[in-house]
Amino acid sequence: MEDAGSFPVSGNLSTKVVAVAAGEAHTLLLTGDGRVYSWGRGILGRLGLGSEQDEYFPVEVKFGSGDSVRIVGITAGAYHSLALADDGSVWCWGYNIYGQLGINNGKCADGDYSPVPCLLNEFLELHPPNADSSITVSEAEGKGSLKIVDVKAGGMMSLSIDNLGALWMWGNCPHQSNEVGFSLVSNFTPTPVWDFHGHTVVKVACGNEHVVALVSAGESYKGEDDLVCYSWGNNSHGQLGLGDKENRPGPEVVKTFDQESPWAIYEVACGAFHTVLLTHKKRSSDTLESTCWTFGLGDNGQLGHGTTQSKLLPEPVKELPQYVYLISVDCGLFHTCAVSSAGDVWSWGMEKGLGLCPDASYAGTESGDALSPLLISCHPYQPKFPKPVQVACGAAHTIIVAQEGYKLWSWGRGRSGVLGNGKAMDCYTPKVVLWPPLMEDFKQEELQNSDEKLFSALNELKLLQTKLSMMERYASILHSSIFGKPFDEQDIHDSLRNSGAFDIAKEWENMLEAADHKKLIKLEMFYRNMLAGVKDKLMKRKIKEIIKECLQSSEVEN
Repeated sequence: MEDAGSFPVSGNLSTKVVAVAAGEAHTLLLTGDGRVYSWGRGILGRLGLGSEQDEYFPVEVKFGSGDSVRIVGITAGAYHSLALADDGSVWCWGYNIYGQLGINNGKCADGDYSPVPCLLNEFLELHPPNADSSITVSEAEGKGSLKIVDVKAGGMMSLSIDNLGALWMWGNCPHQSNEVGFSLVSNFTPTPVWDFHGHTVVKVACGNEHVVALVSAGESYKGEDDLVCYSWGNNSHGQLGLGDKENRPGPEVVKTFDQESPWAIYEVACGAFHTVLLTHKKRSSDTLESTCWTFGLGDNGQLGHGTTQSKLLPEPVKELPQYVYLISVDCGLFHTCAVSSAGDVWSWGMEKGLGLCPDASYAGTESGDALSPLLISCHPYQPKFPKPVQVACGAAHTIIVAQEGYKLWSWGRGRSGVLGNGKAMDCYTPKVVLWPPLMEDFKQEELQNSDEKLFSALNELKLLQTKLSMMERYASILHSSIFGKPFDEQDIHDSLRNSGAFDIAKEWENMLEAADHKKLIKLEMFYRNMLAGVKDKLMKRKIKEIIKECLQSSEVEN
């Protein structure tokens, strides 16, 4: 393989990744020429490919009947996806039980979900509170028709920002009720958040049941120094950063980042029940230095504070290095990942920051949650990810876009092909995503006059990759049962790596010489337990045979 640092940059916009988004178990990417690709778990139509089939490699999503739609933004909720076109139109697909697609259930091709992108072609033209009922949103602002300029999704909720700086919400949204106070309601139609009327919403993020927005202090946006942080929704773990656990039906200022704060916020992300913010000091020197703040649920170390305590107020992640500038941050359900401009990547939270739930394939002394940031190496190339662009976290997987957008790495839960490397195995170190897709390469360069033999060879290659994935999974299970940790490429013995032959006697001897006393005891105990189990089975079988013989002889005597 080529060294990542010398990877050729083609300059082709069709293969340059400008954005990536991750849902519960699916991944989206956006190319420089406005195309969208998806892969991973296909159930509920979240891939937008017309079926519920899992995809192990990136596959292009089609919008409308032709190629006239150019996408400029993508986002993913748990089981649904959104795309923003350059004309301001919004396309939605996937699960719609709570209205997160912004269309009525009956309009979906398959009832509760849509397996293909649907055009969300109308927003509620509600009039502002206490205004003339005949005045629409557009007329009230006096600035012409609405055009969506940004989309965001999380959990079962969808959000968008229009060209007037107004925020819209639909899906499973926080709601003010006179009867029960705070509640979550299904909203099938995009509805404006009037609390920010007269201000500009610049960025927004949402978790399972909470929303965090960065809003201009005045009417217009004057830069990061001018932003105020608001939060609302479910606050059962302090994920709103307001110093308590009381739910909020409407936006409230996070005082740590109000207008008087010395910190300028430039990025926000939400996990299921925690929140992350990136800031730098207002009116700082020429050298930009980031501070990463986290708050909310901390049970799995997803706050990065070295403990499992939840936090009701924003606190800086002190174990991240000083004097670095973080360009991207994202949250999975219970893990967090941040990327610096120099290409350093840190991850923390559930199961070593992978987001994986502990299971039989990841056990032993190396398992456990990462309570503080762990540095992720661009294995096996080099420590840093060259020329990074963005990080995106799914429920239990992470995607890094680097090499100025021409290369991607993924790790974490690999089931249903969510890592995009052709396999369905969990991956504990970054591996290269198959990008651009093989078929697209051939279509563009070598398949203009292709024949059936080449397609057959490609199908055979996919079959072999599937078989290889099964074999690797089986080997990983065997490796875990013996050595107490998942299989990694570094575990391949030198004799097999260099010569293709495996001297098992010699390698066992080398392993025993290198192993410490504690590991040998563990190995001996594993062997004894296995042997005892075999003996128990043999003994039980022998007793059954003796009993059977006695019963038969007794019947003969009678």
